[in-house]
Amino acid sequence: MNRDILSFIDKYVKEIKDNSAAMFIGAGFSKSAGYVDWKNLLRNVAEDLDLDIDKEYDLVSLAQYCYNKNGNRSIINDVIFDEFAKEKDVDENHRIIARLPISTYWTTNYDSLIEDALIEEKRVVDVKYNNKQLSLTKPHRDAIVYKMHGDRSNPDEAILIKDDYEKYYRDHAQFITALSGDLISKTFLFVGFSFSDPNIDYILSRVRIDYGNQNNRQHYAIMRKVNTNDYKDRAEYEYAKRKHEFFVEDLKRYNIRALLIDEYSEITDILNEISKRLNQNNIFISGSAKEYGDYTEKDALELINILSQQLIAQDFNIISGFGLGVGSAVITGALQEIYMNKKRVNEDRLLLRPFPQGIIDDSTRQNLWKKYREDMISRAGVSVFLFGNKLVDGKVVLANGMRSEYEIAVDMHNLIVPVGCTGYIAQEIWNEINKDLSAYYTHIDDPLKDAFAKLNLKCSNHDLVNNIISFIRLFKNGKHSPV
Repeated sequence: MNRDILSFIDKYVKEIKDNSAAMFIGAGFSKSAGYVDWKNLLRNVAEDLDLDIDKEYDLVSLAQYCYNKNGNRSIINDVIFDEFAKEKDVDENHRIIARLPISTYWTTNYDSLIEDALIEEKRVVDVKYNNKQLSLTKPHRDAIVYKMHGDRSNPDEAILIKDDYEKYYRDHAQFITALSGDLISKTFLFVGFSFSDPNIDYILSRVRIDYGNQNNRQHYAIMRKVNTNDYKDRAEYEYAKRKHEFFVEDLKRYNIRALLIDEYSEITDILNEISKRLNQNNIFISGSAKEYGDYTEKDALELINILSQQLIAQDFNIISGFGLGVGSAVITGALQEIYMNKKRVNEDRLLLRPFPQGIIDDSTRQNLWKKYREDMISRAGVSVFLFGNKLVDGKVVLANGMRSEYEIAVDMHNLIVPVGCTGYIAQEIWNEINKDLSAYYTHIDDPLKDAFAKLNLKCSNHDLVNNIISFIRLFKNGKHSPV
């Protein structure tokens, strides 16, 4: 990632933490899930008008021509209904934005992917796609999705033809007011949006004229660079490139800074990096113990208790699946520190996800537990592994569930912290990583090697906790990172 994008990520993460961030999602964001963009949505409409969609840029007028020819909206409505009636699975990009602690989403899209992703993340989403809904508040909501151009379930009221846009300032004035307010009070990230929409142009202009230099809120837009492969000849490419440069410069009038990327796939990398930065302080503690190896039960529980206390005291947050022989000590340690300092108990500091029990069918149970593990670990930036055994048919065996958590954490690019001296699966993980540190961490140097070695060093509980936290802090200075 270039310097501009990294700088943006730093600033946007801060805005998210301050609850001052919003997202604006355009049609391009849904393409990776299988939905079409505006051009492809209206391709058959253009053919019916004997026009070439690839030569048309004013798609709003094109939709109006279809209405004029037929005297009604039936064809336009059918286009929307037929396309968006196709159920598409939520893709990775939508899952990432749904996990971000952002409460305000705006979109011109008709599909339901944003709200579907939020619901999948167990968030309470309040969807607004008509004026009446703006005056209603869904109880306990933690996300609002403003669908300013309507919803696929109601194509008659979708904003698509020129008539709709011309009347928008009057018929949907409440949406204009709401978006104007958010543009003044929040930092927006525009993704998959072309800025060719007349409504957005009107709203941005209104905010600029009404507030002028008083509105210093910086917004950002991820945009793909003009690519030579998209054009037939060099002259056409050079013209498009020059025009795009003027367009990017003009966006600055509205306090929108373009973040230029080479390929759309980089959007996923940027969103992942934002999520990763937000999760840096979230630590998933993976552990399971029927026995404690070289530790007495008292010493082992004390170790876990001190670790949890110190993580909370040093402003880390804890995520736990309430593992056998480990989870209770994690919770006790965390709560002791929270209550001692008169802090509030909430999911920001201590997130518990006890595994559902009583499921007889093995396949159903394993699938559900896998989703539980993925959900927990997706919220963390660091995964700490302690002990790792369980009782099966009267025998103590290695905990395969903890092995699964390790594999998920690696796939999600968590910082892996195996406390090898606690034995069992944690020892196995430490041994595997020790064979090739560069496969798990970047910028391998002596301080990193020494810090990793200390994770396998049996010492006093207080010293071991210090070693664990020192290893984690090595990765907060920006030099080292998980692979």
